[in-house]
Amino acid sequence: MQPLKYVFFDLDGTVFNSELGITESVKYALKKFGIEEADTESLRRFIGPPLKTSFMEYYGFSEDKANQAVSVYREYYSEKGIFQGTVYPDMEKLLEYIIQAGMNAVLATSKPEAFAKRILEHTGLDKYFTFIAGATFDEKRNEKYDVIVYALEQLDISDRTAVLMVGDRKYDIEGAKAAGISSAGVLYGFGSEEELKAAGADHIAADANALIEIIKSINS
Repeated sequence: MQPLKYVFFDLDGTVFNSELGITESVKYALKKFGIEEADTESLRRFIGPPLKTSFMEYYGFSEDKANQAVSVYREYYSEKGIFQGTVYPDMEKLLEYIIQAGMNAVLATSKPEAFAKRILEHTGLDKYFTFIAGATFDEKRNEKYDVIVYALEQLDISDRTAVLMVGDRKYDIEGAKAAGISSAGVLYGFGSEEELKAAGADHIAADANALIEIIKSINS
């Protein structure tokens, strides 16, 4: 394997612990449709996959109803939910290591790109990222594979062995495999070790410090 030049990051559950903001936004949206959801734990399922897919899969919404739910969700999220979260421990240390080692940190998230940029600016992490790739509001680019390919194309990356995708859910791992890049699953987010291994993660990391060691080993 060639030395890594790019480390792609998922956002929710990987860089930013967005659980409170997302679950409160989902509650707000469901309430508009007459659904009072008391089980906050079950709403963690919404973290990672595209929102419309989750409303359809978990609550049986039709596509039209799911689209409406996404719009209502964003009413709350864009004003309050977006800032209800925290950066994971040692994330800044990891990003600083990547930059100092001459690599590039790239964000590749299924969250709308505009929201992702606001979060990184709010947390002060935007200075570490060479490029921010996210979903579009019109849903033409919202699956993880599409976001990864978009970032690869925009950065004109031809050598995909020089790229590592870091994420906490199977969507990150599966998207990376489909795009022909290696992947590292993290255990501190919203997925499980079983989920990440089943998806085919090339590496598993317990925390940001473990990711540093994985990157060092790849480049050694």
